[in-house]
Amino acid sequence: MATLLHLDSAVFPQGSASREVTAAFVQAWREQHPDGQVIYRDLAAEPLPHLDATAVAAGANDPLRGELAAELAAADAVLIGAPMYNFTIPSTLKAWLDQVIIVGHNVGPDSPVAGTPFTVVASRGGSYAPGTPRAGAEFVQNYLATLLTAMFAAEVDFIVPELTLAHSKPEMAELIPLADASRAQAFTDAAEKAKNLASRLAA
Repeated sequence: MATLLHLDSAVFPQGSASREVTAAFVQAWREQHPDGQVIYRDLAAEPLPHLDATAVAAGANDPLRGELAAELAAADAVLIGAPMYNFTIPSTLKAWLDQVIIVGHNVGPDSPVAGTPFTVVASRGGSYAPGTPRAGAEFVQNYLATLLTAMFAAEVDFIVPELTLAHSKPEMAELIPLADASRAQAFTDAAEKAKNLASRLAA
């Protein structure tokens, strides 16, 4: 029985592109793997404290850090909703990362997390794809791919629903068809990736 650790970090519980796509992923995962377990944390509804000196010194002996690290170690796969806020990830997700990354406990090639597949739903209001004017300001995918591979030797994959503000900003109206296509592709990718991952882990 495989375990999926699911983290959401979007501020709004409704109307969030990242939450909608992670929900689609989980639904497909459950359909493919009904006996699997899903551990869920809503980092916006129940934010974690920022890392402090006491927690750093305690490492995995800190009750909260130990709990988070144990959840991560128990997960066969990890799903993260990571909307772009001010060009980077939400501070609540950064707090989780700071708490759960424990040098000497779960960092490096021998980490219990090594090889774990992470799927990140990296939604954004505009487009930061290669070749676009804002490509150089993409600090979500670049940051998380670097961090998760460097710290955990994890396998990292992304689903990127972009142009999510096209329907609400008149100046982006001409981009609505591209936004709709990106949204549809994100849901397709979520279903396919979840099914493939569930099948792979159940094998």
